Amino acid sequence: MRVVPYDPAWVASFAEEAERLADVIGAWATGGVHHVGSTAVPGLAAKSVIDILVGVESLEASRPCITLVESLKYVYFPYLADDMHWFCKPDPASRTHHLHLVPTDSPRFTDEIAFRDYLRAHTAHAQEYERLKLHLATVHRQDREAYTQGKSDFVRTTLELARSQGR
Repeated sequence: MRVVPYDPAWVASFAEEAERLADVIGAWATGGVHHVGSTAVPGLAAKSVIDILVGVESLEASRPCITLVESLKYVYFPYLADDMHWFCKPDPASRTHHLHLVPTDSPRFTDEIAFRDYLRAHTAHAQEYERLKLHLATVHRQDREAYTQGKSDFVRTTLELARSQGR
C-alpha cells in the first residue's frame, strides 16, 4: 500500500468517471454521484484510488447496477453487503477506482459526505489525518485491513466533530 502526495488530476479523473457512470446507471443515482475519500480533499495525500459514492434509493432497487457497471470494468465484491454494493476497478490487485452504491437514507451515505466535507473545511485536521495515513502506510505496508483499522478512531472522532458542527 502506498500513500502518495495529492494529485490535482484526481479531480478530472473523478469527473470523467462520474460522467461514464451517469450514462450507465444515472437512473439509479437518486442521491447523485460524489467524489469522496482522501482523493476528494484538496492537498491531502492518499492512496491513488478514486472513491466514488453513488446515492441510490435502496440496495434492492439498485441491484441491476451490479451487472451494468461491468461494462465500465467494475468488479463487484459483497463487501459490507448489508450497507452497500461495493466495486473496484479494474481488479483487486491494481485498483484505480472504488465505487460504493449506498442508500441515501443510510448513515453510511451521510457519513461519507460529512467526513469529506469536514476535511475540506478544516485544513489542520486534514493534515493530521495525512500524518496518520502516512504513518499507517509505513507500519502496515502489506496489510490493507490493518491500515484501515488504524484510521477508525480518527474517522469516528472526525464524524463526531462534523455532526456537532452540522457538517
